Amino acid sequence: MSFFDVLRLSLGTISSYRMRSALTSLGLIIGIAAVIILTSLGRGLHSFVIAEFTQFGTNIIGVHPGKKTTFGISGATISTVRPLSMADADSLSKLTGIVAVVPVVQGNARVESENKQRRSNVIGAGAGVPQVWKLRTAVGQFLPAGEDTNPRAFAVLGDKLASELFGKESPLGKRVRIGTDRYRVIGVMEKKGQMLGFDMDDVVYIPAVKAMEMFDRQSLMEINLLYNNNISVAAVQKSIKQMLIARHGLEDFNLITQNQMLEKMDSILNILTIAVAALGSISLLVGSVGIITIMTIAVSERVSEIGLLRAIGAQRNTIFSLFLCEALMLSAVGGFLGVLIGIGVVKLIGAVLPALPAELAWVYVSAAFGLSLFIGILSGVAPAVKAANLDPLQALHSE
Repeated sequence: MSFFDVLRLSLGTISSYRMRSALTSLGLIIGIAAVIILTSLGRGLHSFVIAEFTQFGTNIIGVHPGKKTTFGISGATISTVRPLSMADADSLSKLTGIVAVVPVVQGNARVESENKQRRSNVIGAGAGVPQVWKLRTAVGQFLPAGEDTNPRAFAVLGDKLASELFGKESPLGKRVRIGTDRYRVIGVMEKKGQMLGFDMDDVVYIPAVKAMEMFDRQSLMEINLLYNNNISVAAVQKSIKQMLIARHGLEDFNLITQNQMLEKMDSILNILTIAVAALGSISLLVGSVGIITIMTIAVSERVSEIGLLRAIGAQRNTIFSLFLCEALMLSAVGGFLGVLIGIGVVKLIGAVLPALPAELAWVYVSAAFGLSLFIGILSGVAPAVKAANLDPLQALHSE
C-alpha cells in the first residue's frame, strides 16, 4: 500500500467521523490559539517596555548614592554614603567624553496659578535635560545654564500641567506658586505622554538647588550623565569612579548604565514570555490526551476493519502508518486552525484595544504549530502500535 493510499484512507476515516474528529482537534485548537495570544501579549509588553526605556537614549549613566560597609558583627553596619552634591555634578560635567549632566531631585507639591491649583510632580534638574533625556520645549526655553549655585526662580511646565492651569492662554512670563515659593514660567515642554505609568506631561521642572530647598534635602537623588558615542562605556565609568573616589575618599556610590538596565529588563521580559507560553502549552497537553483517548477508542471500534486489512495482505507497518497518519492529520488540522484563530484574535486585539501592546511572536507561532505535529505523532504512536499488533484471525472473528 503506497503513501497516497494511506493518506486517502486516513482522510476518508476522518471525514466519516466529523464530529469526533472536530472534538479531538478542539483541544489542540484552543491550546495553539492560547499560546499565540499569550506570547503575543508577552512580546508586545517586551517591545513596549524596551521602547519606553530607549526613548531617552542609551548613552546614559546614572550615579546613585547607596553603598554601606559592614564590620561583620551585629549592629555594626556603618553607612558610608556621602551625599551627591551639585559640586559633584559640576565636576563630572568636566570629564572627557561627558556631553551633558543632569542633577536630579524629585518630589510632589501643590502648583497654583492665579485661580487654579493642583498637585503635580516636581523635578529639580538642570539645563542638560533636553539633551540628556531627549525632551524639547514647545514654547519658550528650558532652564538656563550657569545657575547651579544661586539659581533664579524659573519653572518649565509640562504640556498637561500648562493646559490645566492656563487653558489656551500662554503661560510664558506668568507666575505660579510651587509649594511656598513663586516661580516665573519660562517654557512649556512638548507633549510626551506616559512612561511606565509616569505622566511626563504632568510635571514641572525647576532648578535642582530650588528643589533641594523645597523638599528639605541636603543632597541630590541621582546624577544622570550623557556620554559621547565615540568613547566606550567602560572608559567613562572608570573616569567617573576615579573622580568621585577622589572627591569622596572611597567608592560610596553606584553606577548604572542604560544598557545594564535594558539587559536586565530584556532578561526579565523574556522569562515572562516563556512563562506565559508554558501556561498556554498546558492546553496542548490536554489536547494530546484527547487525541490518545479518541485514537484508542477508534482502534477498539475498528477491530474488524483492521482484521480485514490484514487478511487481504496489509502488513503491520501499514496498519501502524494508517493510524499514525490519522493522528498526525488531526493534530495538523487542529494546529493550523489554532494558528489562524490565534493570529485573528491578536489582530482583533490590536484593532479594538490599540493601547494594549500585542505583537505576534512568529518564533512561538512556528514552535506551537511544530509542537502540535509532534503531539500528534506522540499521541498516535501507542494506538497505532496496538492496532498493528492485533491478531488478524481474532480481529476477523470479532465481526
